[in-house]
Amino acid sequence: MPAMEAKIVHISIERNWRDVYAFASRPENMPHWASGLADGLEPDGEDWVAHGALGNARIRFTAPNDLGVLDHLVTPETGLQVHNALRVVPNGDAAEVMFTLLRQPGMSKEQFDSDADWVKKDLSALKERLEV
Repeated sequence: MPAMEAKIVHISIERNWRDVYAFASRPENMPHWASGLADGLEPDGEDWVAHGALGNARIRFTAPNDLGVLDHLVTPETGLQVHNALRVVPNGDAAEVMFTLLRQPGMSKEQFDSDADWVKKDLSALKERLEV
């Protein structure tokens, strides 16, 4: 498969990057800022299960680490696996949060742009929650 079109969606958060990572890395906290998971996540073995309007999805998160890596593999009921690359890195005394959005096969430009807007909205919600 050829390389997919990619967009890096990012936001600066005026909080120590380790604090941002500690909050964002907890699946229990994701419904507070990731709107696609607003109904919450349930643990299921090594995975988590998200229930949404489009059905259930299994999510496997990367193990806790000291590098700010928050990658997660999402597998909806269709079986298509989507690797979501999410990073928190130091930016001065603050943090930069970056999500690499990949345009999936068959996804229109409009859908891709809409997904990028959705990610930006979610990262803004994370910023609002942590800049208190």
